[in-house]
Amino acid sequence: MGQRVDLWSEVIKSEEEDGDIPKIEAVYQRRKKPEKSSQPVNLGWLVKGARTSSVNGPKRDSWARSLSTRGRESIAVRAYVNNQPQKKPARRNKPAIPKGKVVKAPDFQKEKEYFRDIDAFELLEESPSPNKSSTWTLGEQVVPEMPHLSTRLEKWLISKKLNRTCGPSSTLSKILENSATHQESTCDNDAFDSLTSVFRLIPSCDDSLAAEDVPVRKIKMEAIDLEDELKRLSLTSDLIPTHQDFDQPFLDLLSACGQTQPSNFMEAFSKFCEPESIVKIGEGTYGEAFRAGSSVCKIVPIDGDVRVNGEVQKRADELHEEVILSWTLNKLRECETEAQNSCPTFIKTQDIKVCQGPYDPILIKAWEEWDAKHGSENDHPDFPEKQRYVMFVLEHGGKDLESFVLLNFGEARSLLVTAGLAVAEAGFEFEHRDLHWGNILLSRNNSSTLPFILEGKQVFIKTFGVQVSIIDFTLSRINTGEKILFLDLTCDPYLFKGPKGDKQSETYRKMKAVTEDYWEGSFARTNVLWLIYLVDILLTKKSFERSSKDERELRSLKKRMEKYESAKEAVLDPFFSDMLMDQIS
Repeated sequence: MGQRVDLWSEVIKSEEEDGDIPKIEAVYQRRKKPEKSSQPVNLGWLVKGARTSSVNGPKRDSWARSLSTRGRESIAVRAYVNNQPQKKPARRNKPAIPKGKVVKAPDFQKEKEYFRDIDAFELLEESPSPNKSSTWTLGEQVVPEMPHLSTRLEKWLISKKLNRTCGPSSTLSKILENSATHQESTCDNDAFDSLTSVFRLIPSCDDSLAAEDVPVRKIKMEAIDLEDELKRLSLTSDLIPTHQDFDQPFLDLLSACGQTQPSNFMEAFSKFCEPESIVKIGEGTYGEAFRAGSSVCKIVPIDGDVRVNGEVQKRADELHEEVILSWTLNKLRECETEAQNSCPTFIKTQDIKVCQGPYDPILIKAWEEWDAKHGSENDHPDFPEKQRYVMFVLEHGGKDLESFVLLNFGEARSLLVTAGLAVAEAGFEFEHRDLHWGNILLSRNNSSTLPFILEGKQVFIKTFGVQVSIIDFTLSRINTGEKILFLDLTCDPYLFKGPKGDKQSETYRKMKAVTEDYWEGSFARTNVLWLIYLVDILLTKKSFERSSKDERELRSLKKRMEKYESAKEAVLDPFFSDMLMDQIS
């Protein structure tokens, strides 16, 4: 075994031969990875201060490796010089801005234009698809031209109607919180007056689907008043009316009236008159009648638990059918060249509104004035906050037959609305089923004849200067072509228990016998029963100038009518022959 070599002694000896011995200290540091070089690796860097020109010097590869532990801190021997941290080189500063030179502010015009385009962009409406969860389609809309001013507010009103899930709008809050001076600075009065209306979006049902079975939401537009819309808004409550409290029949009724929520009385009346001019002009078992300008408004309470005039309130589904029936009968007033059936006998329906709330004080005052003068048979209209109503806005047809004063036999003949009932029978299988003398209105005019079309044949009928209008279709039956609308009178047994001998009560009982309580069926004979009732009224309760011959003709007409099964058969009776300018055959 060879002699053991003391490496440490050799190092000291070599340093003594070269000159002064430098101060040696141990330095703890992490060994640096040597840089790659094409030159041979020189391990002399491990001893700082030692000569690195080791061409002829001793090889120390094994020594260096013996002091190194890979991946850990290494112990190296080097000459002590200065181990203080070295200063970082000074940072290079930007050159100073020359004096007198103005720095240009950054221009964000392009960014502003970009976000302006984003704000003006109409978002697509999301339509969930059963097959593709990310399907988007653009809903079919009729988009009107938007006014230039207040565009943000009007777009918000449109989105408020379309998106029922959004919360209160911060944009709207900012608009309404602005001061009056700020509003004047952005929009003068003349420009603001140019905003006549915005548009309400009303969803309409459509069973059809677009391509790829993606439901498309169709929207129809209805003009509304911007000022009225703003009055309904409240920043402290939900801005989007929810329908959670509305059952389906009531929603159907709202839809038939072109509404998404009920109105209040003054909103409805203000479209036809000044509220202070409202006057009560009549009443019925199910409601009150008020005059509003040149129109008459019939108010019927619905869906309430409190009895009205001793009767259970009508339900929304019952009034829904009467609303559709009224609009359908309006079609008979359209005198088109291709019309098969047309007549002006049925009162014109101008509008129908669903309202909610108590009677307005103005209506209460009008009701009490009527009561003081005429003695009302109805209950005082004290209704709760949640009471609902249907308000029929009708053309003013004059006075009812009960209060109208007939002058002569000609006027008496004109009120026998046989031709009008015949036209409605032919057009819609119509039966009035409640044509008492309170539901026939009369007024005088300068017209001597009126045009009628019955099954495509035109005829002019003498009126003797009296216009006759039929009203109140609560008990009526009609076939619209899509649905048969009727009121099941078996649910109202008291209707048939009136006093014996009373012409109106007897007519109800005769109807019951004819229909055998099958009120959905078509029984034109019921119209003839009410014509017989009207002849009885002329003979017994109305006084007018007439001769004994005139009275005999009325009695003969009544007897012949007992054989007729429809108003169309009755209109061909000889009693009406000289009233027809062109004979119907």
